[in-house]
Amino acid sequence: MKYLEFNTPATKEAKELASDYKLDNHGLVYLDRVYWNLPASALYEEAVFRNEGHIAFGGPLIVNTGKHTARAAADKFVVREESTEDKIWWGVHNRPFSLEKFNALMSRLQAYAQGEEFFVQDCFAGADPEFKMPVRIITEKAWHSLFARNMFLTTEHRDTLKKFIPDFTVIAAPGFKVDPKIDGTRTETAIILNFADRIALIANSLYGGEIKKSIFTVLNFLLTFKEVLPMHCSANVGSGRDAALFFGLSGTGKTTLSADPKRKLIGDDEHGWSSKGIFNFEGGCYAKVIRLSSENEPEIYATTRRFGTILENVIYDPVTRRVDLDDDMITENTRASYPLEFIPNIVPDGYVHSHPKNIVFLTCDASGVMPPIAKLSPEQAQYHFISGYTSKIAGTEIGLGIEPQITFSACFGAPFMVRHPFEYAAMLKQRMLKHKSNVWLVNTGWVGGRFGVGKRISIRHTRNLLNAALEGKLDTAEYRKDKLFGFDVPVTCPEVPQEVLEPSNSWGNKEEYWKKYDALAARFIENFKLYKKGTAEEVLNAGPKRLGNK
Repeated sequence: MKYLEFNTPATKEAKELASDYKLDNHGLVYLDRVYWNLPASALYEEAVFRNEGHIAFGGPLIVNTGKHTARAAADKFVVREESTEDKIWWGVHNRPFSLEKFNALMSRLQAYAQGEEFFVQDCFAGADPEFKMPVRIITEKAWHSLFARNMFLTTEHRDTLKKFIPDFTVIAAPGFKVDPKIDGTRTETAIILNFADRIALIANSLYGGEIKKSIFTVLNFLLTFKEVLPMHCSANVGSGRDAALFFGLSGTGKTTLSADPKRKLIGDDEHGWSSKGIFNFEGGCYAKVIRLSSENEPEIYATTRRFGTILENVIYDPVTRRVDLDDDMITENTRASYPLEFIPNIVPDGYVHSHPKNIVFLTCDASGVMPPIAKLSPEQAQYHFISGYTSKIAGTEIGLGIEPQITFSACFGAPFMVRHPFEYAAMLKQRMLKHKSNVWLVNTGWVGGRFGVGKRISIRHTRNLLNAALEGKLDTAEYRKDKLFGFDVPVTCPEVPQEVLEPSNSWGNKEEYWKKYDALAARFIENFKLYKKGTAEEVLNAGPKRLGNK
């Protein structure tokens, strides 16, 4: 488009909300037009004008993210330099990248950017004013700029925008490819975080989630040095100021289960726990919408028919412009990005000065053997937090097939944890004990057999179990001790059939059930060997025991 000299819809307003801290401070010079802090309506016009997306029935903007319909988890790097050398959990989730290679790569990006048009959103991450971080999102695409507005905290105060100086900057350049031979990357795609220069580069990916998760990863590092526990969880609060946290990987139910009409939503994915309480990192939600129904998820469903929502890779009828949320032709990982205020029952400020009464670990057990709910001791809570057992659901990462993959993701979010899991587990333990939080393990996976044999547990049963836990109805319930894991499983629960609470009841062959359960215990034990060194004896003993060792 740069070769054709004509105006776009927001040309005249492009600089109206510009910061005095210009893009040349990031080494981006000789650019074509830069569009500063455009609101949603203007970004819609720009996105449609540039053929980046289409407006569907009700007003959402539908976009296609091309070959990247999920996070490129294997293409994430962290620059290894003096400030990160001994503080990063180096390994499969945090691959080291040399400072020299990063500087050379940035030089190529700066050359690539000359003559191009960019969009800028100056916004904030972290709802608590004490920890609010100014972040700048620089994008090639108008819809990515709208995504940033949806997902982060914005301001309309002109003087604030004029004086805005970012603490961290993300450059999302989907048109820029890295070179594995030159740069030492795995593919032509890379997500690289440089904490020394406070900059992140997203190259050759249109997937919006990379922008959001890059900032989350940044906060997961920086906030730990401010005595704030960063968490991959959703959060809500009851009328009695009783906050609840829901940890879990994508697809385990964080967003759905925390959107409870009886409780106010603090946020759906990323939070901090300070000495004062819980605060949301974001200003929006990024929910999976495949097979979403108005019956089971009415609040989230309503956002998919609304102006301001971005629908990623959702199929629609080009004539009627109506979306089909059941169609997974492009990907199982269809997504909606929308401002938090689109959910009717929220905490408007995004933070509460109260501490969690209940902490919920959501696990999606694809083997179909875990109980639907269990109460954990403090030691068991640390064991399961470090283990992070779940199943990766189809489409949430590149390379996943239809069948869920059993996995262990430390802290229920290992790809985004920059420091060692011990650091986060120790911070959780200290807060959990101080505030006497109940900890629950809730299985949102399969019952009656593994994936393909059994069926996914009813969301109605899960909601009733959670409601009973959050409302204190399980405080006086009768419990049984689990034979392998040793945690407490309620024998009865209001509005939940008794047989649901004993998963072996739904298996036709009890012997097969115990073999499967024992095999899962073995996988837990094997996985925890990675964390055995330095782990307290009481935490090690809180893990499962094999059938033969009972």
